[in-house]
Amino acid sequence: MGMQTVCGSMMTCSMGAAPSSLLVLPINFDITVSMPAAIIYDHVPFLNVLPFGMCSSMANPMVLAATIAAFGVLTPMPCLPMTMSPWVPGCPTVHIQNKPALNNSSILNCMWQGVIQIGFPGEVTTMVP
Repeated sequence: MGMQTVCGSMMTCSMGAAPSSLLVLPINFDITVSMPAAIIYDHVPFLNVLPFGMCSSMANPMVLAATIAAFGVLTPMPCLPMTMSPWVPGCPTVHIQNKPALNNSSILNCMWQGVIQIGFPGEVTTMVP
């Protein structure tokens, strides 16, 4: 069983250089003690998912352009998360406001080929399947 993910959870991206935190709007005060609980639809770039420092994915047009300008030397550029789909798989049996809850084993895909994972869920007392 995974742990319930809440606002302030620490995330990492496979193409990012630094960790980031998950922001959840304060409307989901279910399950957890003091922090808004996350759902699988908390995936909006710059609202829920903040940048991960520098991006090193060649699928990112800014990184590609900078690398070409540097004659093929990989040149990371600032991260601009492009998360278009919800977290998967989520918790199909636990719902918060009729939407599947987010646990720490879910992943989120970035359009620039990064895989975003929850490092620390922010909640260590509530387990969800």
